[in-house]
Amino acid sequence: MDIQAIINNISALEPSSMMRLAAIMHPVQLKKGSMLFHAGKLEHHLYLIAQGVARVYYYDDAVDVTLAFGTEGEVLISLNSYIQHRPGYENVELLEDSQLYRLTMKELHQLYAEDIHIANWGRKLAEKELIKTEERLMSRQFKTAAERYRELLHHQPKLLHRVQLGHIASYLGISQVTLSRIRAQVK
Repeated sequence: MDIQAIINNISALEPSSMMRLAAIMHPVQLKKGSMLFHAGKLEHHLYLIAQGVARVYYYDDAVDVTLAFGTEGEVLISLNSYIQHRPGYENVELLEDSQLYRLTMKELHQLYAEDIHIANWGRKLAEKELIKTEERLMSRQFKTAAERYRELLHHQPKLLHRVQLGHIASYLGISQVTLSRIRAQVK
């Protein structure tokens, strides 16, 4: 995806604001296995995914829990760093060789102060990320593992071909054995 399509996927901008925002986004190509964020660290960048897949996960007491996946057109951001300027709790790892756009939060916040359209774009970015977090929480709390799997199939069917089943099982909050049973039932 090109940068304008990704920006407009969050919220449409008028051309002059689009140019200002796109000017601070730097294309980067990173290899599979690259770590973008580390838990416990203040993050100074956010990323927009042009091509590739990323996994957002939490690691504690030898337990690795996948919180989310990011694919083309999506944002990788530590909300704690972005909103509160505090260290984040998440790790973000690339699961494929990826093409990303990186921007510094400092430059972005400077544009917020200078351009109301970009500030509103930033508000929409935060709102969408918070809604995605809320939807994941509600799904985990009120849906069965099979329902969560069907939801994943409906919203991101290609993800199953791009991500290890162990990560999918972790995301769904189940074991790989349970995932295999659910997959056999759903087919």
